[in-house]
Amino acid sequence: MNKGEISLERKSYLKKIRNQKFLVLLTQLSILALFLILWEVLANQKIIDSFITSQPSRILNTFINLGSNDLLKHIGVTTYETIIGFLLGTALGTIIAIILWWSNFLSKVSEPFLVVLNSLPKVALGPIIIIWVGAGTSAIIVMAIAISLIVTILENLNGFLKTDKELIKMACTFHANRWQILTKIVIPANLSTFINSLKVNIGLSLVGVISGEFLVSKAGLGYLIVYGGQVFKLDLVMTSVIILGIVAGLMYGLVLLLEKFILHSKKFK
Repeated sequence: MNKGEISLERKSYLKKIRNQKFLVLLTQLSILALFLILWEVLANQKIIDSFITSQPSRILNTFINLGSNDLLKHIGVTTYETIIGFLLGTALGTIIAIILWWSNFLSKVSEPFLVVLNSLPKVALGPIIIIWVGAGTSAIIVMAIAISLIVTILENLNGFLKTDKELIKMACTFHANRWQILTKIVIPANLSTFINSLKVNIGLSLVGVISGEFLVSKAGLGYLIVYGGQVFKLDLVMTSVIILGIVAGLMYGLVLLLEKFILHSKKFK
């Protein structure tokens, strides 16, 4: 067999993997289609109240109507606030985690406070945040940061502290300083931890933004959900929730692409 050729066993294995992925996707789409069909039929037969639960055809009509009435504006507002909150929360959380790893004293002092803040419902801080930073986009972004920040600190710090101690000791025997240990050992060893924190943060940031939009907003998907509930337009609520799910899925997909890029770059270093 020439170099670069793939053996029959390897081809068979790759084909099996592709078929399995296709089967999984097909099953997922079938379940979704069956659910939508059943939902529509039950609503048409008056078995369920479409006023309360809505139905796929009404959601589709609402989506079409929203498309000509500033839908992109609302999606854009929520996406912008989520991305800003995500980036700031991730950056601040990572920096604070590095500081706490650097100082064992600060780490021990802050541990109980981090645990308490992590368990505290961030929505309860909403009125305080609004008073501090004002009612508007800034309050929503701060809410997103508040929800994602502590999780980022705890997850990254936990990864830093679990870095191979023997490897660090060996670096110390060669007189490596703290900065060299951080940049050459700790951070490279925790790329997977950082990526996992990104996956968690993108969802938490979106939750923070929607929570903020529930409290104070004049645009965004959270605003549409609250408005739809206030005027009893459940079609609008359900449509907004579905769009929110799609947006969340797309953002998570971007994080997965970033993960592939980082792992690919690491592989060829």
